[in-house]
Amino acid sequence: MPQKTLLLFDVDGTLVYSDRRDSQCFAKAYEEKYERAFPTLDWRQFSHVTDHIIFGSCIEQHFGRTYTREEEEDFRTLYMSMLREERRREPNAFREVPGAGAFWRKLEEHPEYDVAIATGGWCAPAQIKLTHVGIDPSELIISGGDLRETRDDILQAAIDTATVRAGHSFDRVVYIGDAEWDAQTTSRMGLDFVGVRHRGDYDVLERFGTRSIIRDYQQPDHFWEAVERASPPFVSVR
Repeated sequence: MPQKTLLLFDVDGTLVYSDRRDSQCFAKAYEEKYERAFPTLDWRQFSHVTDHIIFGSCIEQHFGRTYTREEEEDFRTLYMSMLREERRREPNAFREVPGAGAFWRKLEEHPEYDVAIATGGWCAPAQIKLTHVGIDPSELIISGGDLRETRDDILQAAIDTATVRAGHSFDRVVYIGDAEWDAQTTSRMGLDFVGVRHRGDYDVLERFGTRSIIRDYQQPDHFWEAVERASPPFVSVR
């Protein structure tokens, strides 16, 4: 059997975007539950950009302890409730990166590629976001920040699960993401990286050594060209 290429996708900013309304829901849920001001929406201030670490860091900062599994589940339930309500109230604020849904459905049928999700967010909220833009998460491999501390762990878990499902290793893995921490992670792991900047501000990723960047998925040829020339970001950063 010929080996395939595995395409791993981030979610927020890569397939969907909401101008940080998701992040605002996270902060609002925290403030409602704990009656403490959420420290910052600048994820770069946290040691790792995963829901697990962000939530845990806030609990440690405010209460000097770690959180329990039940506590995390309660918070995630509240967060998801607010996420659904915000989407119901203002559906037009939550959008796909142009062309993402239609292009994803074509990718799923492509004989030379397998696809999976690797996101720093928890899996359940990621499913809500994907469904909102017409991507069916029911059969998808989704590796998220559920008890995984680093994005390296999240990507590796997705690769391992996809390898088991495929029954063979992949001759190439390409990660598609939008943020500086995606460039940092793929640099550390030596993975090929395609950046996505739907606003056209490519410099955000270029300064982290990203060579291959697209704006959206409306021109499939541009995506395939980006995948072809993708390489690990050449600047080694934290």
